[in-house]
Amino acid sequence: MSRQVLAVAQAFKGSMAAAEVSEAWTRAIEDAAARAIVLVASDGGDGLLEALAGRLTQVTQHTVTGPLKKSVHAKVGWFSPISAVIESRLACGLSLLRDRERDPLTTTSRGVGELILQAVELGAREIFVGLGGSATADCGLGMARSWGWGFADSEGNSVAASYQLERLSTVSPGIPPGVSLTGLCDVSNPLTGPNGAVIYVPQKGGSEDECAILERGWVQLARIMAQMCGRDYSQIPGTGAAGGIGFGLMAFAGGELVSGSDWVLQTLGFEDALATADLVVVGEGKFDETSLWGKLSGNVLRRASQTGVPAVLVSPQVAAADTFGAHIVTGGAIWDREELYRRSREGIAHALSLLAP
Repeated sequence: MSRQVLAVAQAFKGSMAAAEVSEAWTRAIEDAAARAIVLVASDGGDGLLEALAGRLTQVTQHTVTGPLKKSVHAKVGWFSPISAVIESRLACGLSLLRDRERDPLTTTSRGVGELILQAVELGAREIFVGLGGSATADCGLGMARSWGWGFADSEGNSVAASYQLERLSTVSPGIPPGVSLTGLCDVSNPLTGPNGAVIYVPQKGGSEDECAILERGWVQLARIMAQMCGRDYSQIPGTGAAGGIGFGLMAFAGGELVSGSDWVLQTLGFEDALATADLVVVGEGKFDETSLWGKLSGNVLRRASQTGVPAVLVSPQVAAADTFGAHIVTGGAIWDREELYRRSREGIAHALSLLAP
């Protein structure tokens, strides 16, 4: 009887879409004389709607404010007439910008708030918000402003951008969307502190000095909101997701946060598939320490290790101290689909050869 290999595919940022990874792994597994079960998944960031496509009843198209305050087009997926899911990155993501346009001091999350409101207008009463891949670092400031929240300094001047948050003095409540909001966090980092959202600022285009400016602003916002709400949200896991939009969902709308990878894997039936698998395959463009903080690949490897199923980690770059004992397939910087297929086929065949008869 042939072995069964469970592969959990996601996009390799900068090189391959999830569908390309899925196709390459299906071929690699079958060419290694095994049966393939391939799940296209997401941790709440890139590819969330793609991963959920088979469970959606419809997808609606919307126009909202993008990260540079220009209109962009974004989608809303629907599980039912009252249950919707969005990807925040489609309204404020890095994928919407050229490299030279990245600026976490000024980019806005306003479009996320607008997308939520438009879903509410169409009847949504429950909205799942994928958090990941954002170009922003405004803690949901723009999102909250779209709901009527006001932010000002001690002289009454409007505070409208991330770089202005450190002089924030007063906050005027708006009107939250009035629906159940659940943030699907791609990472478990809190908002502030050395392991907070500041870790991801460089990939959004921020310098070391700008990291310090943003951190001071986040601390100031968190302090004022703690006084208003009677609770400090800044150290809750996931509040640093999507440049602090996780914090914004909780502080400005009473939302809750969950692990995006846990939620997606449960929705896709991962546990049932894992129970029948002889080998697990997972990967991403770069597997580093941040992959261990709630991201999909780290989560899959952890679960496989806990259940005693051997795993293969496929990634051009591996820079994490812990890979949960997985067989590692790596080398190079960026692969195309054929390179991924070739390396994966060899790695999977080798891993299968090590299994007990």
